[in-house]
Amino acid sequence: MMKSSGLGIAITGSGSAVPETAFDNQGLTQLVETSDEWIATRTGIKERRVAGINESLTSLGTQAAKEAIAMAEITAADIDLIILTTSTPDDLFGSAARIQAELGATKAAAFDMTAACSGFIFGLVTASQFIRTGVYQNILLVSADILSRWVDWSDRRTCILFGDGAGAVVLQANQSDRLLGFEIRSDGTQNDCLNLPFQGEPQTLIPGVEISQGTYRPMTMKGQEVYRFAVQKVPEVIEKALHRAEVAVDKIDWLVMHQANQRILDAVAQRLKVAPEKVISNLAKYGNTSAASIPIAIDEAVRAGKIQPGDTIATAGFGAGLSWGAAIFQWGR
Repeated sequence: MMKSSGLGIAITGSGSAVPETAFDNQGLTQLVETSDEWIATRTGIKERRVAGINESLTSLGTQAAKEAIAMAEITAADIDLIILTTSTPDDLFGSAARIQAELGATKAAAFDMTAACSGFIFGLVTASQFIRTGVYQNILLVSADILSRWVDWSDRRTCILFGDGAGAVVLQANQSDRLLGFEIRSDGTQNDCLNLPFQGEPQTLIPGVEISQGTYRPMTMKGQEVYRFAVQKVPEVIEKALHRAEVAVDKIDWLVMHQANQRILDAVAQRLKVAPEKVISNLAKYGNTSAASIPIAIDEAVRAGKIQPGDTIATAGFGAGLSWGAAIFQWGR
């Protein structure tokens, strides 16, 4: 948390983009044995967006980025660095540079990073270090996922949960530091609770030289284990971030968590004693959009006039890895 340059961070712009096609719970009943009531009661999800054949992670990320840049009142040419947090790039080598090219952000370096549903928090913390050390002034953080590519649409335990989308924020160097505190954690011993593993078949190149070639399998999840993990670990990590920020929980204006399951959002808020009206949820419209869920929710709340400049926001992400983290910040300069 040391800032050798004396610079702080302000989050000055947000943007979001979702695919055109909405896929509601009734539509899912044509794929798997389920019902709108069953899904809504257990998850809070009514529909989700799914990317069509002419939509890509790059296109969604670029649209969200353009909105964030415009709100921050800068241009793409001002961006020093682009960080794309995603688990589902268009290209396994990365898609951040494609977004850089689409934006015309000619001086920006760009790279992908993966922390699954915790991606926005991990990306926010990573970006902050470049600003606090004085290396960069303007950073674009894009968090996007197209999970419909990797969902097993015959598995009702997972296909009902996930949707596609992108969110973005602009972080700028600022004399008044608006990132008040954070905490990020990982536990690889629980990796098998939620993963999207590579599955290869042995292939002999020449005698004595054998490799594995294949592709990735659809995602798998142990729902009960992930639920228990989130309900236990998310309140703890938010409390630690609040402690680092020296902010009491009753002083936060908004709680914006990864949109995974409404029951998780409710349980965490109840444990923290955060009033329901302070909890931002758009889960019913979009489902679980992984890394994109927090910035989409923030952007919608900002554009609706709910989040105002100076508001204190507690955010928390959690998911595959397993990874989890929280950040406390004030919106705007």
